[in-house]
Amino acid sequence: MPNPVFRSKAFQAPVQQAKQEQHVGYQQAQGYQQQPYGPAGTSAGGYSAQTGAPGNMSPDQLAHMYQQPSATPADTGRMTFGSVINRTSLVFLMIVAGAVFGWTFANPVSNAGIYFIAVAVGFVFGLINAFKREPSPAMISIYAVAQGVFLGGISALFEQRWPGIVFQAVIATLSVFAVVLALYRSGKVRATPKMNRIFIIAMVSYLVFSLVNFVLMITGAIDGMFGMRSGWLGIVIGLLAVVMASYSLVVDFTAIEEGVRAGAPERYSWTAAFGLAATMIWLYIEILRILAIFNQD
Repeated sequence: MPNPVFRSKAFQAPVQQAKQEQHVGYQQAQGYQQQPYGPAGTSAGGYSAQTGAPGNMSPDQLAHMYQQPSATPADTGRMTFGSVINRTSLVFLMIVAGAVFGWTFANPVSNAGIYFIAVAVGFVFGLINAFKREPSPAMISIYAVAQGVFLGGISALFEQRWPGIVFQAVIATLSVFAVVLALYRSGKVRATPKMNRIFIIAMVSYLVFSLVNFVLMITGAIDGMFGMRSGWLGIVIGLLAVVMASYSLVVDFTAIEEGVRAGAPERYSWTAAFGLAATMIWLYIEILRILAIFNQD
């Protein structure tokens, strides 16, 4: 998967599971039946070879057992769409809480240290969470709060210069998310190996350009609030970034669906929540920047 967040085998197990199911189906088609290992038609664990139920159970006990509801994925500690939604909602609540704090104390002169620390903490914990095999709710929570503080600060600064821009950016971000989700649910948009390769190449190119632009800005080689990302060139690059972020959502949805189908442990709901949060933050920043360039021009 292009998104390093979903590198865990828990999100890649469907292929192995499908092979196992195919093997079981083949055995059943060939008339394979498990031979009893215990006496009197019972298996090694004392279970009936015909019904799979304990051989010493009474008819009433058997009837009661078969009337019980089947165990759900949640009962067996597996990841479900519901658990992903719950963890994602919690992560976004922490981002909003951090954003409220960042918005309240937004002052690039007197409170610059707050945002510098938030950016550094968000960057470090973002990398740790992205390449960590096992999810850590504590580290993901720290990342969410730190990113929220940064987003709140930068949003407040943009709002002071261009009133109404934050509301437009939030609505646009949620709209893109809803459209991508609807297209994915309808089956019209899917992640494919070819598109994944193109996505990786585009991401590497985008990161290299962003790094060069950042170095030129801090060294004073170029002027402007966004460096080379000003004017129509900045808008075109921003739109390409929005397209990449949108495809990243498709990759996230695909990984989550595969994880649920594979029966990934419930703790990986935190991994899914982190992946979605990181993509949505990137999408929001790109849209905010595009709107700022439009207003600047």
